[in-house]
Amino acid sequence: MKEEEVFVGSGNVFEDLGYPNPEEALAKADLARQIYKSIKTRRLTQKRAAEIMGIDQPKVSDIIRGKLSRYSIDRLMRFLRLLGKDIEIRVKDREGKKTNPLLSVIEDTSSKQRRNFRIPPRI
Repeated sequence: MKEEEVFVGSGNVFEDLGYPNPEEALAKADLARQIYKSIKTRRLTQKRAAEIMGIDQPKVSDIIRGKLSRYSIDRLMRFLRLLGKDIEIRVKDREGKKTNPLLSVIEDTSSKQRRNFRIPPRI
């Protein structure tokens, strides 16, 4: 029988795959997923979503397909607001002094699912 190697992930697929800035990539992916869910829930076409978001339809397609390199976290959050979503930012003291500060993207207040990752502070 052939032995298989098992890899335990970090919880961030972008980090596991060696992406630069994996924390930012994961945050963008989570925000893009929320944009997709909002479009789907509201039964919008990509064309109508583009009109609401102030961009053209191919850019909506890019976001839905995860092509996010040209979008900042701020811009993705603006799109969510234009789609009628509230965004809440909470600042609190860090729990452990030995870890990097935590950034969480949370779907909604009733959801138990949470994506957490640590971002080194940029000074």
